[in-house]
Amino acid sequence: MAGDDFAIAPTPFEAGDALLQLKRALRDLKLAERGAGFEVKGKAVLQLALDEGSIAVKLARRLSATPEWDRQVVKSHADQRKLIDEVKRRLERWQRED
Repeated sequence: MAGDDFAIAPTPFEAGDALLQLKRALRDLKLAERGAGFEVKGKAVLQLALDEGSIAVKLARRLSATPEWDRQVVKSHADQRKLIDEVKRRLERWQRED
């Protein structure tokens, strides 16, 4: 049976479903949802938008009233996990800076 391939294909990325999962995960991190964005202590830290099969993300570099944004695109489940990990790291950093 040398020719048998038992690899399991990954589930296709559905941006709409992934957006709902991301929002749920961000609320679990105690971020406040405001429209298409999320806030910490009344300051915008993240904005999400559906964009033709992907999710456009703007993530604040620092916690401030007028943030500078880092832009990312979530096109896969791996990108989604990386974004959540990055948000966790930044939240920890912002807590230490306070």
